[in-house]
Amino acid sequence: MKIGVIQLCSSLEYKENLGKIQGFIDEAIDKRVQAIFLPECFYSMSDGRKPTPYLINEGNDHYENIKNLALKNSIFILGGSAASLDEGGNIVNRCYNFSPSGQDLGIYDKINLFSCALKKGDETKVINEGDIYSPGKSLNLIEAEDLKIGLSICFDLRFPNMFREYALKGANVLTIGSAFTVPSGKAHWHTLVRARAIENQCFVVAPAQWGKHNDKISTYGHSLVVDPWGEVLCDAQEGESLSVCRLDLSKIQKVRDSIKVF
Repeated sequence: MKIGVIQLCSSLEYKENLGKIQGFIDEAIDKRVQAIFLPECFYSMSDGRKPTPYLINEGNDHYENIKNLALKNSIFILGGSAASLDEGGNIVNRCYNFSPSGQDLGIYDKINLFSCALKKGDETKVINEGDIYSPGKSLNLIEAEDLKIGLSICFDLRFPNMFREYALKGANVLTIGSAFTVPSGKAHWHTLVRARAIENQCFVVAPAQWGKHNDKISTYGHSLVVDPWGEVLCDAQEGESLSVCRLDLSKIQKVRDSIKVF
């Protein structure tokens, strides 16, 4: 399947973000892309001190806006997350996935919430997603034509057991929509994404946020697509962009035949 990975610098304002996403989708359609992967918090990026006012709830206008990215463009929309209300009224970081016909393919609520104290000189910046979000409770493996996709979000990347579980359940793609901080991105992003691909012998699609979003949050970028051998097929590096590559699923079995880990 030919896929597109969108790297964004999302702001708080969802209309601005949707406009940029639509521009990249137009470009992707011209290149005959079949599926678009989006990063974490693509819909609205708050400053982490309080939640975005644009919360997604199934059936509300914001939910329909995301659904219509798929439906109106006849394209898969996969892997991206947005702040949402769950059935109990808790705020969760929820991954959305839609088919070209607008079918909801399934959701995933981020299980492992980010908590970190980042030092810069004499200043320490504390980021704790638990101040806003409630953690999810279960994994979800979805299907988009031949893709069997294990869903995860950002900080989940550091918990290899969940990706192993997806692989053992038949995943051929692992997606990790992210908004990695700059310090942790420089230190760990490429290593961890490649490790998840190599150890599970799956493709990994990791769309990322990039740039200065507000006075509190800056992100690393470098959206990646990595094959089952650990080869980086694309690295978006810095800036907002669309990266296009083809996932040759036959490579998975070739890699698994060469190194038996299952």
